[in-house]
Amino acid sequence: MTGAKEKKGTSLKDFTNKVGLPTLIIGLFWVCILIAGGVLGISMTTLVSDTLKRAGMNGILVLAMVPSIQSGTGPNFALPVGIVCGLFALVCSIEFGFVGWMWILMSFVFAVPLAAAVGYLYGKLLNAVKGSEMTIATYTGFSIVAAMCLAWLMIPFKNPKMGWFIGKGLRETIQLDAVGGAQILSNFLRFNIGGEKGIAIPTGMLMIFALCCFIVWLYFRSKSGIAISAGGINPGFAKASGIEIDRNRIKANILSTVLGAVGIIVYSQGYGYAQLYSAPLMMAFSAVAAILIGGATASRAKVSHVIIGVIIFQGLLTTALPVANQLFEGTDLSEILRMIIQNGIILYALTQVKGGEK
Repeated sequence: MTGAKEKKGTSLKDFTNKVGLPTLIIGLFWVCILIAGGVLGISMTTLVSDTLKRAGMNGILVLAMVPSIQSGTGPNFALPVGIVCGLFALVCSIEFGFVGWMWILMSFVFAVPLAAAVGYLYGKLLNAVKGSEMTIATYTGFSIVAAMCLAWLMIPFKNPKMGWFIGKGLRETIQLDAVGGAQILSNFLRFNIGGEKGIAIPTGMLMIFALCCFIVWLYFRSKSGIAISAGGINPGFAKASGIEIDRNRIKANILSTVLGAVGIIVYSQGYGYAQLYSAPLMMAFSAVAAILIGGATASRAKVSHVIIGVIIFQGLLTTALPVANQLFEGTDLSEILRMIIQNGIILYALTQVKGGEK
């Protein structure tokens, strides 16, 4: 009898260690809010539909964390570097007059080489500041957003769909309806489960997220990907084995930057607007929080952590807003909860990795 209890206790402990205590706590919290929403009369199908939509919009941005974490540089707090590349490619595609599917295709075509070049330079920077990567990444992300605030005003774009009605420069928010790009991926092969008022599945957006997940998963099972992971786990052993750690760190940050650029294009079409200027400033923090909630740490991450984390995190944000509005009218507790969960989980993860290094 005692042996059975010990075995049960050990199994529960193993499960908790495997999934991660923060993941279990946040997941249970989300379930509780979902139940509360149902009790308050909020449509569960709407909440699930919105969760899937937001997960598809944010998924690739969260996936961008995997290469940088696996390489040993930690969560990519410089995600705005890739985001800015994607936004620049997006507005260039509009400037050249592309619309509809050609617009989104050319946005990807412009974004990938630009982000690869910028990611290479960013990887070189991180190699020069080893030991302070996350600090430098945060400053780099903030700096690039500030620099681009000037660029959006100064670059001589001529397309009237993007410019201010008076004066020069690009508008802060650009409507993608004007180029037929709003929800173009979200509505591709879209269908509802349970009839017209059932759960809406944004098939196209989830497909491109799944494709990116598969590419990253496959890459980290290749010789190059394994070498990146080996350098992140044990740099000393990897170097002694002849692995070029610095070059692999650059490869990882190129991939991370490219995913950030592709991710913001997918995000923008799902949102229906391209947001410039200071909009990308804090986007890295929600992406970092999502992958950590999924079970990743500041030194190890997998594609499965991305999928779990983005669903739980975005589901929590989607559900918290209507529930908080019902319970506390006239307040914005949903934003407070988002900040507590987002920054709290980042702080927890960083203290854990520091403890592991002692």
